[in-house]
Amino acid sequence: MSITSVEKTLRAQIAAAERWGRTSDRTAATAPARAGLRAKFAREADPDGLLDPAELERRVDSLMRAHMLCMSLKAKSARRKARELTEAAEAAEAELAQAGGPDAAA
Repeated sequence: MSITSVEKTLRAQIAAAERWGRTSDRTAATAPARAGLRAKFAREADPDGLLDPAELERRVDSLMRAHMLCMSLKAKSARRKARELTEAAEAAEAELAQAGGPDAAA
């Protein structure tokens, strides 16, 4: 028996809740991930290692900001799509109920 995407999502949410419930310092726990992302952006901004450290930091900060804004845009788009799909489903259900239920539509 394979698990559904809803079950996978719930399992991931449970795991996340358990992890953060056992973590006393979230900032320290996520520091390696943030450092890794900044290192990735540093490699992208200065692949040859020639930039002044201050300029490199400025560029890494800009790339981090762009990354966060991109994630924000994607989240907003996903919420809009979910809202539109919910509205369409509710309208279809109302139309079906108005027509006399699922048996009347056939």
